[in-house]
Amino acid sequence: MKPLQDVRIVSLEQYGAGPFGSLHLADLGAEIIKIEDPRTGGDVGRYVPPYAEGEDSLFHEAFNRNKRSLSLDISTPAGREVFEDLVRRSDAVYSNLRGDVPAKLRITYDDLKHLNPAIVACSLTGFGMTGPRSAEPGYDYILQGLAGWMDLTGEPDGPPAKSGLSLVDYCGGFVAGLALLAGLHAARRDGVGMDCDVSLYDTAIAMLTYPGVWHLNAGFTPVRTRHSAHPSLVPFQAFEARDGWLVVGCAKEKFWRRLTVVMGRAELADDPRFATFADRQRNAADLLPLLEKVFAGRTVAAWLEALYAAAIPCGPINDVAQALRDDHTASRGLIVETDHPRYGRLKNLASPVRVGAVQPEHRRAPRRGEDLAEVMRDLLGYDDARVAALTEAGAFGEPR
Repeated sequence: MKPLQDVRIVSLEQYGAGPFGSLHLADLGAEIIKIEDPRTGGDVGRYVPPYAEGEDSLFHEAFNRNKRSLSLDISTPAGREVFEDLVRRSDAVYSNLRGDVPAKLRITYDDLKHLNPAIVACSLTGFGMTGPRSAEPGYDYILQGLAGWMDLTGEPDGPPAKSGLSLVDYCGGFVAGLALLAGLHAARRDGVGMDCDVSLYDTAIAMLTYPGVWHLNAGFTPVRTRHSAHPSLVPFQAFEARDGWLVVGCAKEKFWRRLTVVMGRAELADDPRFATFADRQRNAADLLPLLEKVFAGRTVAAWLEALYAAAIPCGPINDVAQALRDDHTASRGLIVETDHPRYGRLKNLASPVRVGAVQPEHRRAPRRGEDLAEVMRDLLGYDDARVAALTEAGAFGEPR
């Protein structure tokens, strides 16, 4: 069996953060029943340009592999009836909505425990379900600004910059997946479910990690560093070679000594200004120009060959195309393929979460409402007459 094959999750998810979190659970075998609101055309991710046509988009495919879709209006009595039957037969209800919305939709643990005492209600919101910002919408870009990330990113003389990827969203999805699994473990052990109140804001603040701890305890003020340099380890940064850029990291003293030999500047290892981590940090203004001048004299490929041979941590600064073509990407099975009615053979990115030896199977993202008949018949046991009555009552959207 797949690791999560006995887990069923009803998910009111949209866009990036929520679907990214449940994607990894789906790849591990969890049954994700994705509830999409027919009044709004379902998950807004279906319409994100530039690669979107109708209700299909490559953005949506990136986050929704291996899931099932049910177009369901839970604001109607009929839709709520179906939703509650799903809760009775599921392990968790997962959502990524504004912090005040789970209570309004009645999807918190207190709202659902009479249906299933062991249900786990995991809510990934922008700012959490409590606090002065709880009713504010939260998006990755906004959170990167609020949490100090943008102030830390970019060149010292440049403007604040966001990460090139939506890392608050994606890390928030991982945190939500971890919280949900912890809640599920406790619920199966104790027979009692709970709320998991997870937020993008909490995630972004927690990921300040050691610079945040340094500030809280020693008054450290983080600053942007030239060429993405590490705040305390020197040298550990990007260097410009003759034909491009590479990263070299001396995270241990032995790597620094090896680097001086590879660069033909062995005397630097004995220079008292550069003898230790603390010395090199204190005298970085003297050291780094020397290193930059040497790195500029050879190509990236020549440097990498020499650095790899000396077992010094390093790597090229690839663009996206180069990263996806890397031999290691292929050898780790990080590109998977599925069949899609619009896109044909569709390439996607595998989950990095690996558990045991069972290899995940991959199925394209579902069309909106595609799994209605299967969920109604096989999971809920509804006959055709009941489905017709629910349809007429607007459970699945406006009757045609």
